Amino acid sequence: MYRNRLWTMRQYAGFGSAEESNARYRFLSFTGDLPDFSVAFDLPTQMGMDADHPLAAGEVGKVGVSICSLKDMERLFQESSWRRSPPQ
Repeated sequence: MYRNRLWTMRQYAGFGSAEESNARYRFLSFTGDLPDFSVAFDLPTQMGMDADHPLAAGEVGKVGVSICSLKDMERLFQESSWRRSPPQ
């Protein structure tokens, strides 16, 4: 697959809420440390659970970003022109 081209290097990141992860992606992109990225979702999100599900207690936002709705995804990718705008 990569015989004729370079490997793609990606950062695998995400933590806490969609807003916190968005701010982190914007910061890393603005400083040049994040050429491409893959979103790390927390365990409840990967299992299809909402953050308020009893089995999700203690796992929400621990090892990735917590996404429970389309609105969360919109917040995660808000201001998708990260590469052109400085973090706030």
